[in-house]
Amino acid sequence: MYGQEQVMPYDKERKKSEQVEEMFDRIAHSYDQLNVTLSLGIDRLWRRKAIQTLEPYHPQHIMDVATGTGDFAILACKKLKPASLIGIDISEGMMEVGRRKVAQEGLQEVISFRREDCTALSFAEGQFDAVTVAFGVRNFDGLDRGLQEMQRVLKPSGRLVILELSTPTTFPMKQLYRFYSKTVMPLIGRLVSKDTSAYTYLPESIAACPQGEEMAAIIGKAGFSEVKYETLTFGICTLYTGIK
Repeated sequence: MYGQEQVMPYDKERKKSEQVEEMFDRIAHSYDQLNVTLSLGIDRLWRRKAIQTLEPYHPQHIMDVATGTGDFAILACKKLKPASLIGIDISEGMMEVGRRKVAQEGLQEVISFRREDCTALSFAEGQFDAVTVAFGVRNFDGLDRGLQEMQRVLKPSGRLVILELSTPTTFPMKQLYRFYSKTVMPLIGRLVSKDTSAYTYLPESIAACPQGEEMAAIIGKAGFSEVKYETLTFGICTLYTGIK
């Protein structure tokens, strides 16, 4: 069991996946606003960077895991022009926001949403050209199993792209980030989302989640080859890629 699997949004008595679902259903109404506020809009640049890694391969069938309100799915659809993109999540509240956004963009013929547990996907083996996860790996209730399932549903030579928040390790960003994550992030989160636990859980789950070489090794152990990673914005975010 990895560190982030032991960090819970609310209590230690229930399964993490149940609590994550409850948390995101609660904050779905304010999630997009908080994302932009807390990241100062830099999260959009990170998403574009991740999608650029897929452009040379022209994936036609994409699965976006922990799709949330669909921001990554919508941008990937616009940039990559796939035949189909399915966003999966355990939070219906988040996906309902995503469905409205997709309809506003006129992309409902390409993008669909489905409630799925990433550790037990219902899809057939070798169904997708690419699988993406943006800021969701730290919420997995079973990191190894989630990665293995994503590897299973990819076609041979299919591409994995993961974006995850990480903890800077060098001065002065390490010290600045520690103050921001422990003081500013929970305060803004409570004021906007009205959920007193969600934005305390967020920095705790980031700190506990494997990153860098450790995460790359875990991805490799799940069956991916040519695993690479790149830190972004002084180490606040990390981009991982791999091939089935």
